[in-house]
Amino acid sequence: MPNPTPDELELQRRALGVLTELAPSAIELGAMFRAAGHELSLVGGPVRDAFLGRASNDLDFATSATPDQTLALLSAWGDAHWDIGKEFGTIGAKRFGGRAGRPEGDVVVEVTTYRSDEYDHATRKPVVAFGDNLEGDLSRRDFTVNAMAVRVPDLEFVDPHDGLGDLAAKVLRTPIEPERSFDDDPLRMMRAARFAAQLGFAVEPATFAAARGMAERITIVSAERVRDELDKLLLSASPRAGLEVLVSSGLAEHVLPELPALRLEIDEHHRHKDVYEHTLTVLEQAIDLETGPEGAVPAPDLVLRLAALLHDVGKPATRRFEAGGGVSFHHHEVVGAKQAAKRLKALRYDKDTIKAVSRLVELHLRFHGYGEGAWTDSAVRRYVTDAGPLLERLHRLTRADCTTRNRRKARRLSDAYDDLERRIERLRGEEELARIRPDLDGQQIMAALGVGPGPVVGEAYRFLMELRMDRGSVGEDAAREELLAWWAARAEA
Repeated sequence: MPNPTPDELELQRRALGVLTELAPSAIELGAMFRAAGHELSLVGGPVRDAFLGRASNDLDFATSATPDQTLALLSAWGDAHWDIGKEFGTIGAKRFGGRAGRPEGDVVVEVTTYRSDEYDHATRKPVVAFGDNLEGDLSRRDFTVNAMAVRVPDLEFVDPHDGLGDLAAKVLRTPIEPERSFDDDPLRMMRAARFAAQLGFAVEPATFAAARGMAERITIVSAERVRDELDKLLLSASPRAGLEVLVSSGLAEHVLPELPALRLEIDEHHRHKDVYEHTLTVLEQAIDLETGPEGAVPAPDLVLRLAALLHDVGKPATRRFEAGGGVSFHHHEVVGAKQAAKRLKALRYDKDTIKAVSRLVELHLRFHGYGEGAWTDSAVRRYVTDAGPLLERLHRLTRADCTTRNRRKARRLSDAYDDLERRIERLRGEEELARIRPDLDGQQIMAALGVGPGPVVGEAYRFLMELRMDRGSVGEDAAREELLAWWAARAEA
């Protein structure tokens, strides 16, 4: 590369260190392909990451070999192989580390025949056409920083679109005209947002303008593919940057419209905060409260991050301007829980994730008011029981939801929640909060009332559960007396 900049020289120095330590078995694979008369090049993310000083044992290659030729070579090289991507020219293999002559760890490779894809622009399904050269293959990739290659085994660097320059400048630019690139695969617009979050790169102006002008085209991409990109964005180190790209480009209007809807115009007296900015701050603060691998909420936690992102989506529908200039959002947590569930279902999230996120949205205001009046032990038990296995996430979401700049108010809220957590721990020491049950089970209820299985047993169980919440464990005898009194009153009603 002629006259590299100091930043590019630094990137080359980093890459040299990573690539010279590239798994020996991968270098050996390159020699095998060459001996068979084929080209093999490391491509995409592993090359980009090498310049960023990151090594990977999951390696993507491009080759001049056909899928069948690749399969034969990988069968001889690896300890396991698979061909589920053969239709698209991709064959995978794994070589286990720790064996004689293999000092590195496990190495997973995917090798794809040079491609020159064409797409059915109505269905977005690729029409696979194999190419015959590396440069053509690189031109069909999403961004220039992912369109660099290193030929193996010689470690020759190939960069026809100046991806290294863009990597040094920290910008995302398409190898070909962005309109053509996004028309070929609209999901690349989502990837721009995702890489902004993962890498901290800015989207180059012409590329951004194309995404903004073509945002509606994302609607022809399957919900599952959109969801996968959104997950990668949210699980990155800095999701805010990617979400801002989604919103400012107009993509969010089509994939997550509840987010730009939070940009409520602030009333002239500024009596309520910017809900959109508040939401992004809550997300960042929730991420800061995630724990290490052995903690209660190991980072990155998708459920917590989705809940933080969606916790206030009910506000636009519930906003009311009150007499005197105030603004209210009554029951926005209930409305928001339903909206969150609807959006996540549309994005094809699994039922457990939908249930957990919507429940956290519904519960995120439960703590408010704790510091203003003493909660009874019954109220604390209900808080824990209603949260169930989501309690640790609810702790973090509730704390993250405090974004006030009033230090005294923030300190007061933090102290109040500290107090609530201490009370929870105290009650945990006295009783197993996570396993709270009535003092009588279903069989005992039926025996006491002289009834068989049926709806009335459920009603009685719920009555005893309320009693357990209000008064703690009263013992079987007292519970039976209360049950019989309830039964008698029910009969008289």
